[in-house]
Amino acid sequence: MMKKISILLLATVMTAGLQAQPPINRETEFQTIKFEQFFNTLNALYVDTLDNDALIETAIRSMLSELDPHSSYSSAEEMKAIAESFEGSFSGIGVEFDVIRDTIVVVNTISGGPAESVGMMPNDRIVAVDGDDVTGISRADVPKRLRGPKGSKLDVTVLRRGTAQPLNFRLMRDDIPIHTVDAAYMAAPGIAYIKVNRFAETTMKEFTEAAASLAPFDSMILDLRGNGGGLLDQAIEMSEYFLPKGSIIVSTEGRAVRSTTYKSPRSGAFTQGKLAILIDSSSASGSEIVAGAVQDWDRGIIIGQQSFGKGLVQRQIPLLDGSAVRITVARYHTPSGRVIQRPFTPGDMEGYYIDHLKRSIDSSYADSVDTDTPEYKTLRTGRTVRGGGGIRPDITVQLDTTRNYGFWNRLVAEGIINEYLNTYLERERTNLRNEYPDFRDFEQSFHINDDMIADLTTMAVERGITPTEEQRLDNLPDTRTNLKALLARKMWDMNEYFRIINTGDEAFDKAVNILNDSHEYERILKP
Repeated sequence: MMKKISILLLATVMTAGLQAQPPINRETEFQTIKFEQFFNTLNALYVDTLDNDALIETAIRSMLSELDPHSSYSSAEEMKAIAESFEGSFSGIGVEFDVIRDTIVVVNTISGGPAESVGMMPNDRIVAVDGDDVTGISRADVPKRLRGPKGSKLDVTVLRRGTAQPLNFRLMRDDIPIHTVDAAYMAAPGIAYIKVNRFAETTMKEFTEAAASLAPFDSMILDLRGNGGGLLDQAIEMSEYFLPKGSIIVSTEGRAVRSTTYKSPRSGAFTQGKLAILIDSSSASGSEIVAGAVQDWDRGIIIGQQSFGKGLVQRQIPLLDGSAVRITVARYHTPSGRVIQRPFTPGDMEGYYIDHLKRSIDSSYADSVDTDTPEYKTLRTGRTVRGGGGIRPDITVQLDTTRNYGFWNRLVAEGIINEYLNTYLERERTNLRNEYPDFRDFEQSFHINDDMIADLTTMAVERGITPTEEQRLDNLPDTRTNLKALLARKMWDMNEYFRIINTGDEAFDKAVNILNDSHEYERILKP
């Protein structure tokens, strides 16, 4: 009886959550009764006792998978993690960690966090939590052991190289900020660079504070590469930052919900200076709203690769047990009317992501499938921009697919890069700090030498991973930059990581050069 009530309530909650939803018609009512009949019969007659919770979850996931790629179901436990990722903070001990060879390794301690305060250090190996052996723990389970309510206590046992006995720390969990602005620095005189990794509750607060902290600038590079979106209101606010009052930012249109147009209620703080936005094939949803609004209003130049093309609006409907469904209710349109969502075949999730992969790595494939896409005109100068899903950049920078990164990718995936750098820093951290007390000294004078490349390769071979001749690290031009950037992150923070990783980055360099050339900037924005 309880399951019967749950199913009926599920249908009621989902229906009530949609504004302007028409009444359930006779066909829908008939199918609901049919499903209820089947479910009751299954429970009454099946040979074994059923796990109805698992069956219902499977049924919900299966139904949603037949609709579109972005309608989804999240269990109650998954919903807690999702909520934390958007709230901008969680309660924990303040460490960045990795799991290397079945052991939790502290990559960094967060400044001012509980772990740093009690003396935990990078490269400490966490072997016990509250007296329980945690060697062999999976990466997904680590947050469950380290996070908890603010003010709760946690006992941690660590092994530290150079120390004979295990070290025991008692920590009190505290709020740990989750930053969405990875980096903010002056890319060149007068040109600010800000990297935003997603749109969460604190994003615009972080963004405006980052912009205010930089030297006076009249140009900006906004890096949205890898930004998969997040909260709609934050993406709209970021668009407002660059647009005059009254500018349309995005509109939504769906069958059962009211169409809505979002406009900038006031002129933004940066409506006049030159602007370049960097996107790639992983820039999605909120990133595409910002890039689409800027492009349609001829407010700035978009540089990089075609974005992902996620332009479906989901409404989150809470269910009785704390789980939730996210149901697609509308589509996003840019100010010129372009549909952001990339075409898909309902139920073909694999094909949807294979298409994305092909678009990312094969420009000829992308050109072939986009031949007949509709054309639109930008709203200020009347430039031609194309629809058909995603945001196409004004300046395309294709991925380099001519080199074989298979060996490097395996080293990253299996934690060997991290293991090597942690081992290197255990030995050299003091010397590096003495030789490069300031990041600028490190940036200008430190170099990844041949011996380091050889040592990393040797470690990989010892772990059973041997490169082919074409995969050798010294054949990859950005290996040394990547390693140096990762070292900088471990010694300082993400800001320093991006200061190095952007060195020689083609899209970044194009942005700097165009922003430094007013004639070229204006030429690109002309029809």
